[in-house]
Amino acid sequence: MFSVLGNRPYRHLFFAQVIALFGTGLMTVALALLAYDLAGGNAGVVLGTALTIKMVVYVTLSPVAAGFAARFPRRGFLVFLDLVRAGTALALPFVDAVWQIYVLIAILQSASAAFTPTFQATIPDILTDEEDYTNALSLSRMAYDFENLLSPMIAALLVSQIGFHWLFAGTSAGFLLSAALVVTAVLPVAKGVQDIAPLRRIQRGLAIYLKTPRLKGLLALNLTVAAAGSMVIVNSVVVVKAQLGLSDANLALSMAAYGGGSMLAALLMPKVLKQLSERSVMISAATALPLALFVFAILTLSLPESAIWSALLLIWFWMGACMSGVLVPTGRLLRNSAHSEDRPQVFAAQFALSHACWLIAYPLAGWLGSTMPLAQTVLVLGAISVPGVLVAVRLWPRKDPSFLVHDHPDLPLDHPHLQEIDGKRHGHDFVIDGLHPNWPDRHH
Repeated sequence: MFSVLGNRPYRHLFFAQVIALFGTGLMTVALALLAYDLAGGNAGVVLGTALTIKMVVYVTLSPVAAGFAARFPRRGFLVFLDLVRAGTALALPFVDAVWQIYVLIAILQSASAAFTPTFQATIPDILTDEEDYTNALSLSRMAYDFENLLSPMIAALLVSQIGFHWLFAGTSAGFLLSAALVVTAVLPVAKGVQDIAPLRRIQRGLAIYLKTPRLKGLLALNLTVAAAGSMVIVNSVVVVKAQLGLSDANLALSMAAYGGGSMLAALLMPKVLKQLSERSVMISAATALPLALFVFAILTLSLPESAIWSALLLIWFWMGACMSGVLVPTGRLLRNSAHSEDRPQVFAAQFALSHACWLIAYPLAGWLGSTMPLAQTVLVLGAISVPGVLVAVRLWPRKDPSFLVHDHPDLPLDHPHLQEIDGKRHGHDFVIDGLHPNWPDRHH
């Protein structure tokens, strides 16, 4: 898996991602403490509003940013966005009103909404071999999990020594280091999109996504992932602290179990995907998510309270592994569903639509956790996650080849996506369920 780090451009981008992730993790802790400093007992409302702003920005801005990004060199665009994030993070310690937090978070997350899809769409252009790209996806997933495990502990240690305001300086430094690493990476130029209007690119990215059967299946799986994952992310603190009466250390351990399952699955995923198709892996993993929630609901009703803690650790580990089973192959699915020139828009569509699912799931999970008993909350979220799996099975064909030879008799022979085979003109583009990602005419 780690052999892909021998590729210099990818290595620099990977470590830029890791450093930026740790900086963001420090900011998450610092922002919670800043909210408490300014709002006291209403800190939860401030954080909830900040997270809502983040998700709304992700959903609305990422496709727009991807549409305009093609007008700029990739490296310069990514560096500029890192500098915007660094400057915004550096301004956060100086706020003295809650509304200022909201404005700065909107600016920072707007930059992230443009940065992340552009970054993700660049990697398959650097690692053109499918096995290398799969390894890169697994490494990326592990980076997210390591950040979730380590950055809260590092932040806690730093807060006790230097105070929370300095954590924002660490966040800013992380973005600056990320920018420095991106500057030193030679990135491939996006192909054949500069002459297309940004609005047209935005529409095309969403059209490719919503007209491709496997991506429509992916959208359904996004709902399953969000419904199940929100139980862990939003309600772990409710279960561990309020329901079971355990300590902060137990809460950290529960999240470590979830992250550990995700990391183990990410390590195994390259080998698994050599044997099984993305469809088999992703739908199987998604099916296991509601099953895990249903099992946990039954256990909470049947086990003594002292045994629920052990059950939670096992279920959270299981769910973390299943999350990776859905999320790691997603990049391969997106890469195989669009040409290089369309990938930023398709990745941005996935970024926006998946976060739209989380925007629904987060507040719903919070409301259920605060108004219902534990078992009922788990059952409801499990029930909500089931339709996503069923819809994905229906929309995503069992036999779903990445490439398909097909006729384009109405296109000129010198078109870049045509080739002569037995005297006929055949396309070697991707199959997009009746809509070609590049041509407005009918797809044969």
